[in-house]
Amino acid sequence: MLVDGNIGGDLAGIDAQVTRVAAEIADGLLVHSFTTERYLREVTLPAVAEHRPAGAPFTICYPGLVATGADKESHETAVAAVRKQIAFYGATPAYRPVLEHHGWAELHTELQRLSRRGDWDTMTGLVDDDVLAAFAVTGEPAAAGAEIARRFGDVVERFTLATPYPLDEGTHRRIVAAVRTAGED
Repeated sequence: MLVDGNIGGDLAGIDAQVTRVAAEIADGLLVHSFTTERYLREVTLPAVAEHRPAGAPFTICYPGLVATGADKESHETAVAAVRKQIAFYGATPAYRPVLEHHGWAELHTELQRLSRRGDWDTMTGLVDDDVLAAFAVTGEPAAAGAEIARRFGDVVERFTLATPYPLDEGTHRRIVAAVRTAGED
């Protein structure tokens, strides 16, 4: 819906052009899950500030990757699934700038090469703990919720849990409660 030259709603994207367009004509930006806190703060938000009229409301929505579980086994399953998701996204040429921003351009090159061969297990193994920590919040539910609030509470208006694995309702509720509690501090 176009109203007074603005799109009534949010645009989704990760690259600089979509961010610029969203800042100029939309109500907000739905950031891609393959975004890190650092990329969000150092690339996305400055681009929004540069192209958004001063004082105009703008919402940042972020479906962030989260690896958690109700017990050790479900947490390990979640971490494996999130590593696989990061590997898949990391092989995608459109998402290379995020890896480059962290100095991980070679990781993209290798992930893309392996994806052409369908070598998903090797790809997943290349997502080390540093890459995992940059792209995902991990930990038991209360700690994950507190970490979401710490990393994104001052820059994201809407955070949704991107979980490429089954997450039971009780664990989901514990994370949300922890985010809310941390946000009150």
